[in-house]
Amino acid sequence: MASRAPGGSVADVGEFGVIDRITADRPQPEGTLLGPGDDAAVLAAPDGRVVATVDTLVQGVHFRLDWSGPEQVGRKAVAANLADVAAMGAVPTGLLLSLACPASTPTDVVDGLASGIWDAASEAGIGVVGGDTVSAEQIVVSITALGDLQGREPVRRSGAKVGNVVAVRGVLGWSAAGMEVLRRGFRSPVAMVAAHRTPRPPFTEGPVAARAGATAMVDTSDGLLADLGHVAEASRVRIDVRSDLVPVADKLRDIASALGKDALTWALTGGEDHALVACFPSEDAVPEGWQVFADVRLGAGVSVDADRWGGAGDPGWRHWR
Repeated sequence: MASRAPGGSVADVGEFGVIDRITADRPQPEGTLLGPGDDAAVLAAPDGRVVATVDTLVQGVHFRLDWSGPEQVGRKAVAANLADVAAMGAVPTGLLLSLACPASTPTDVVDGLASGIWDAASEAGIGVVGGDTVSAEQIVVSITALGDLQGREPVRRSGAKVGNVVAVRGVLGWSAAGMEVLRRGFRSPVAMVAAHRTPRPPFTEGPVAARAGATAMVDTSDGLLADLGHVAEASRVRIDVRSDLVPVADKLRDIASALGKDALTWALTGGEDHALVACFPSEDAVPEGWQVFADVRLGAGVSVDADRWGGAGDPGWRHWR
């Protein structure tokens, strides 16, 4: 990749200079038939269908540059989108990036965002195939992710059936713990802080769950209970969580104890872990590495230990409250 002169702001290099800093000399996978440079990109779609999702990160709402570096923000933006693709049972094929920022934004920030986005994309075997740049009062990173179902049906939220078991792949509550640590002015434990700054969703497990016969799937972007609520509502069932089976890491318990918090509450209500949660016909169908923690019953909504969630606060993240 060609070197880019450090220093200056986006106003100094202009719109096309910003685009060049993001896209120039970046390798594209074979599935990108036409990358950045034209009015639109062209991607191969072997399945004949395209999975599409978009997620937006706003400075001051989803990230703070005094808590996270630009590269970490870029990685986080990609993670949120790849988790959504995975939750449909698809594999990612490409990303579109829309970047809004003030004219005074240092080019080093743009370079860091681009580096994080491209590193995360490359790890997933995809590229940034196009996008847009625009002026704004704060930094806004919006990514559209595209995916391929590889001939399978999409795993929707509405497919859960009474008698199914519910399993999770990934960590729960770690991002919430990391945010609390940062709020207190600390930078460790490193694992928790890293989980908030750059979540690592197990996106390769989405297709694994689909091949195993998952009937419904979602990622924990808003929190375990909140996202299970979407599945319960769409499927017209009740999902009962066994609190003793919810995977709560010892590290999470340790930091919760040190901060006077409850680790189980973090695991049940903390968002932005982007773990995958799926319903399966039986425990025998659950893939290796997934952990069963709930079952699907007659009724409506989500319960914990056969009762409505009785913990403090809301069951998950909500905008505009």
